Amino acid sequence: MAHGQLAEGQPAAGAPSALVFLRAWIGIGVQSFGGGSTTLYLMRREMVERHGWISDDEFSRTWGMVQIVPGINLIGQSIVIGYHVLGATGVVLALAGLLLPSVTITVLLTAAYATVRELPVVAALLRGVVPATVGLGLLLALQMARAPLLASRAEGRTSLAFSVALLTTSAAMTSFAGLPVLAVLWSAGALCALVVWHAGWRQP
Repeated sequence: MAHGQLAEGQPAAGAPSALVFLRAWIGIGVQSFGGGSTTLYLMRREMVERHGWISDDEFSRTWGMVQIVPGINLIGQSIVIGYHVLGATGVVLALAGLLLPSVTITVLLTAAYATVRELPVVAALLRGVVPATVGLGLLLALQMARAPLLASRAEGRTSLAFSVALLTTSAAMTSFAGLPVLAVLWSAGALCALVVWHAGWRQP
């Protein structure tokens, strides 16, 4: 599996050509119906599963990183992956492939929707999109949780139990307690850092 150099932003020897990379992102942009979870699922399928340009663990870590910085998360994820695979060129290609098709389709659909929105078939179509999007979101959540949970399992039962508790507690704090997402993310990160530091401090 060939990966770009994240630190220097230079493409690796086995990195894809610019055309292949752009084509993959255009495919994501064209299929990005149904919201952010659909787009993120398509990103993971193309970048991790289909082409192997970034590992599952790297994809999850970069997604966690873009959650705690300002801006649109999907744009941030595209920038990081593009930089990782093909450097600065990869950033331009990723953003162009992701945004140009989706923006064009959105403009065309918006213009068309104004004339057909009262049709029953259109209302039925929109009702069907929502549960499908939720299903994709659940699938994506399971796939992205798999890598960190497997890593925690390899570290032992205590680490696995901590990861599961952190996962469920974070979801509960956001859904039921109404805490800001940024506060939950920063708190979870700080707690993990504290646990790791404490475990290292206790080692002889």
